[in-house]
Amino acid sequence: MKKFNPINYLLIISLIVNGCSVEQKLEVEVFETSADGNKMTPVTEFRVLQDIPVIKIMPENEYQVITGFGGSFTEASASLLNALGPENRRKVIEAYFGDDGAKYSLTRTHMNSCDFSLTNYSYAPVEGDSDLLYFSIEEDQDDIIPFIKEAMEASSEGFKIVASPWTAPPWMKDNKDWRGGKLLPEYRESWALFFSKYLEAYQAEGIDIWGFTVENEPLGNDYNWESMHFTPKEMTDFVTEYLGPRLEQDGHDVKILGYDQNREHLEEWVDEMFRDEAARKYFDGTAIHWYASTFEVFPDALQYAHNKAPEKYLIQTEACVDAEVPKWQDDKWYWSKRATDWGWDWAPEKDKHLHPKYAPVYRYARDIIGCLNNWVDGWIDWNMVLDKRGGPNWFKNWCVAPVIVDPEKDEVYFTPLYYTMKHFSRFIRPGAVRIGFENPDKTLQITAAKNPDGSIVVVAFNQDHKGKSFDLILGERSQKLSISPQAIQTIVIKHSTN
Repeated sequence: MKKFNPINYLLIISLIVNGCSVEQKLEVEVFETSADGNKMTPVTEFRVLQDIPVIKIMPENEYQVITGFGGSFTEASASLLNALGPENRRKVIEAYFGDDGAKYSLTRTHMNSCDFSLTNYSYAPVEGDSDLLYFSIEEDQDDIIPFIKEAMEASSEGFKIVASPWTAPPWMKDNKDWRGGKLLPEYRESWALFFSKYLEAYQAEGIDIWGFTVENEPLGNDYNWESMHFTPKEMTDFVTEYLGPRLEQDGHDVKILGYDQNREHLEEWVDEMFRDEAARKYFDGTAIHWYASTFEVFPDALQYAHNKAPEKYLIQTEACVDAEVPKWQDDKWYWSKRATDWGWDWAPEKDKHLHPKYAPVYRYARDIIGCLNNWVDGWIDWNMVLDKRGGPNWFKNWCVAPVIVDPEKDEVYFTPLYYTMKHFSRFIRPGAVRIGFENPDKTLQITAAKNPDGSIVVVAFNQDHKGKSFDLILGERSQKLSISPQAIQTIVIKHSTN
C-alpha cells in the first residue's frame, strides 16, 4: 500500500481548481476610445480595484431587433468628397463602410435640397407639372449618387437607405416658398407620385431605397431653411389616403416612417399615426431626432411610442452637434464640456434647462445608449463629412460631423465622434437583439446586444474623470475588466453560449 503524499494531494487539488478557473473565464476582446488618446485601441491588460461592482449580462431577456447604425449622404458631404484627392476620398468611404471601418448599415439621404445643400433645388422644377413629366434626379448625378455607389462598393454586407424630403417644390405649397407653408390639397396626388418617381429613378441607378420619412421636421424650423408643415392628423391622412396607396399601386416595397422630429412631441404623433388599422397598415414605424435637449433622452416618450406600436420601427434619423463650428485637430474639445446647441441661445425660458453646455462625445454616447435601452432599433447621424467651417450649407447653419476635411489642403481629420459611432456600428450588426443586463454602477452607462452570429457585444461609457473596474458576468463565466477615465469601450464575447 502506497503512503499518502500530501504534496501530490495538493497538486491534484490545485489542478482541479485552476482547471475550473480556466473553464469559468469569460473570453473577451476589448476596444477603447478615450480622452487620453485611445482610438478604438485593443485593451488586453486591466487595472482591477477592490470591491468592484458586478455587471451581469442576461441574454435570456430579449428586446428590440437592431436595424442598424450610420450617417447621412448629403450634398454637402458628397461635394467635399469630390474636392478631395482620390486617396483621401477612398480613405473616408472605407472608414465609414469598409470591412476595417465603421461598417455603417443604416443611412439617410435628402430628397430635393436641404440646408446642407449648395443651393435650393427640386426634382420637379416645372410649375404646374402635376403628372411630373419633367421629374429628374439630375441634381444628384454629380455628387450624392456617386457617393452612394462607392459606399455600396466598399460595403461587403450592404446598408439600408432612408430618404427624406425637406419640402415639396414651392409651386405645390400654399406660400410658394422653399421654407414653411403647407402642401396644397390639389397637389397631394402629385406629391405622393413624387415619392414613387424618386424610387424608380434611384432604382434605375442601381440604388434601392429601403424607407421614407414622410417629411423632415414637420413642425418646421422657424422658416430658416427648407421645410413644410404637417399636423399629426394631416400627415396621417396624407399617408393613408395618398402616399401609402400610391406606393402600393406602383408595386413598391418600401418602409414609411412617420413624424421625423424631436422626441418631446412623440406621444401625440404616435397616437395619431397608429389611430386605426388603416393607418397602421401604411406606417411601418416612427422617426425621431435628438435636438430637444443636449442630455435628455426622453425615455418615457420612447417607451410610450414602443408600447403604442411594439411591432413597428423606432429609428433615430438625425443627430449632430449643431450651432458649432468644428474644432480642427483638437480631440480634447470633443471630450470637454464646452459645446452649446441652438437652445443655448434660442430655447424658450421654460426649456433652457434642457440645453446646458456639453461634451460632444458624451452627448453621442449617452444618447445612443439611452436610445437602445428604450427600444430604439436604429440610430443615424447627420452629415458624414463637413469642412472646417461646418459646411457647406447654403443657409450658413454650421454644424459638426464625425469627419472634418480641408479640401484646399486635401487633409482629413477623424474626430472622436467618428470613433464613438464606430463603437456601436462596427460591432452591433443588423439583426442583433438587444439583451438585458444588471448594472449597479449608475455612473457607468452600458447596453448589450446579441448578434446573429452568436457573439455578444457590450458597450460601456465612463464619463467620470477616474477609471473604473467591474466584474462582467455571463452565465457561469466572468472576467474582471477596467475602463479608462472618460472612455467608451466595446467588449465582444465571441459566439457565446449562456
